Amino acid sequence: MTISTGDRLPDATLVHMGADGPEQVNLGERIKGRKVVIFAVPGAFTPTCHSAHVPSFIRAHDELRAKGVDEVICVSVNDPFVMGAWGAATGATAAGITMLGDPDASFTTALGLDFTAPPVGLIDRSQRYSMLVEDGEVRILNVEDNPGACDVSAGEALLDAL
Repeated sequence: MTISTGDRLPDATLVHMGADGPEQVNLGERIKGRKVVIFAVPGAFTPTCHSAHVPSFIRAHDELRAKGVDEVICVSVNDPFVMGAWGAATGATAAGITMLGDPDASFTTALGLDFTAPPVGLIDRSQRYSMLVEDGEVRILNVEDNPGACDVSAGEALLDAL
């Protein structure tokens, strides 16, 4: 079953590259009582993710924060080492975006937003989406129909929906 507006996020442990190496992040604890934006991409360093999706949230970050968003989180089915390097390469980390890996795709699968595209080497990856979550409940959910598109899930689109 695919997550919908009004649903609560499933329990999940994601990983973050901390100052001393990989750190476990209990997503439920992190978002409890907070207003957060979560956006997901099919893969770090992939063309649309790298050149369109992450940059859209870098551009929208300050305005999202001004509208009461406590944290902007990027999730990808990648390990924390890749997510750390990608956050540095794109400027996302410097912009204040939290880069979290879902290495085994368990969170992505629990959301029902996984897909596989063997011809391009994407196995058990996340669909491209963005969501506004308040105290664990999905308030806005924007899922792209095509993993190569970044229209309805872009930072500016979510900002416009707030």
